Amino acid sequence: MYILLLLSVFVIATCGLVYELVAGTLASYLLGDSVTQFSTIIGVYLFSMGIGSYLSKYIKLNTLGWFVQIEILVGLVGGISSALLFVLFEHVSSFRVILYSLITITGTLVGMEIPLLLRILKDKVEFSDLVSKVFTFDYIGALLASVAFPLILVPYLGIIRTSLMFGIFNVVVAYFVCLKFEKEMKWAGYLKSSSIGITLFLLTGFVFADKLMSFAESMAYPDPIIYSKSSPYQRIIITKNSRDLRLYLNGNLQFSSQDEYRYHESLIHPAISLVKQPEHVLILGGGDGMAVREILKYSSVKTITLVDLDKEMTDLFKQNNMLVHLNDSSLMHKNVQVINADAFMWLKGTDKKFDFVTIDFPDPSNYSLGKLYSTAFYNVLKQRLTPDAVAVVQSTSPLAAPKSYWCVVHTLEASGFHTLPYHAYVPSFGEWGYVIASMHDTINRSVEYPNSLRYVSTAAVEQMYHFPADMAERPTDINKLNNQALVHYFEEEWSVYAH
Repeated sequence: MYILLLLSVFVIATCGLVYELVAGTLASYLLGDSVTQFSTIIGVYLFSMGIGSYLSKYIKLNTLGWFVQIEILVGLVGGISSALLFVLFEHVSSFRVILYSLITITGTLVGMEIPLLLRILKDKVEFSDLVSKVFTFDYIGALLASVAFPLILVPYLGIIRTSLMFGIFNVVVAYFVCLKFEKEMKWAGYLKSSSIGITLFLLTGFVFADKLMSFAESMAYPDPIIYSKSSPYQRIIITKNSRDLRLYLNGNLQFSSQDEYRYHESLIHPAISLVKQPEHVLILGGGDGMAVREILKYSSVKTITLVDLDKEMTDLFKQNNMLVHLNDSSLMHKNVQVINADAFMWLKGTDKKFDFVTIDFPDPSNYSLGKLYSTAFYNVLKQRLTPDAVAVVQSTSPLAAPKSYWCVVHTLEASGFHTLPYHAYVPSFGEWGYVIASMHDTINRSVEYPNSLRYVSTAAVEQMYHFPADMAERPTDINKLNNQALVHYFEEEWSVYAH
């Protein structure tokens, strides 16, 4: 009995932390702003555990039976939580209420488990030995969950299967405790039947998790999904209809094949054309290869180094025929080197210098992305530029998020760059902003563009430099690592467009 119940502590701790991590990850995926979501979810979860711990004192009789029943309920609620939240996200207006209700219920039930176990074992083990062993198993289980979750569980099982699998673990523990001690508890037959039934229910969900995920995602996207996969860093979705192919990362549109040329021509050509004979080019982000495609239109370019964190992304755009057609096989060009690494760390670690740098990161929707728009990042960037080099930064929408956009401009200037802000109209996104940055004034240079371009021209670029009153410059703080002002602006401005 003693060993079985201590193993129960290990499973309880592991499962409890996994449910917490699943909720935080899922909320970040669906609602954005990972720091806020994780912080509030952890707080609510721990508070709920405190409530559960307090409520456990009112269980006076049949504590072993109550423990088994709570284990079954934890497994059921925690196990189905991710699938339920994915399915409901597009169909309810009060999604946060459902999210935090599930967290509260799960946390309360988990909080009741350890106090009940301590009471069950208190007459069988010396108290000091009992407490030390229970909490030792508890902390070891928490460590295992925190390490396995990002490295193994999410990349290989996905969020839905992860929560279902640990729900099964909870219920299986309940079944074996019930089987071992059925003579010492009430409702043993009912509890055994319940645990078997719920295990089968959760197991069915585990087997059909891909179909559940596909169903949930099909409700969230207007076009049929032709590709979906969770990488260690993001959820990758590709949709397609008769005219359009679209890429989404964590639910956010990255490009539409109908107008991506407008975005990528605007990103590359106004900036690279300011460099006389660019030879060595660096692209940070841009794992889809579209920016590489545009840069390869310049015959002077000898090397292109693309640094993108997600190998799943770059491999996809090397291997999928439709995507390879879109980027003109650019990632397989002999002059292109693809490196899968964190851009900030790679930039700090290299001693190479470049004539042109394209920074095509996702928008600064959280602190991990916000650091890539900070003075700390731009100060490292300066060290990797040749004397006449030019860089360009995609910088969100100056119409939808003007403070965010001008914060990027001001942060570059505070880092010692001369800047040239501009914007372009991309139908899938609306007005989109970019910033050219260099260590010298590039504004008055006369430039020429390749003849093959569909959007960018001398006349078009002149219009890009003009900012009407609704996108005009406004004062902002500088984005630094210790304040992450840009992330706050971004969250404030884009929240009005959120679900």
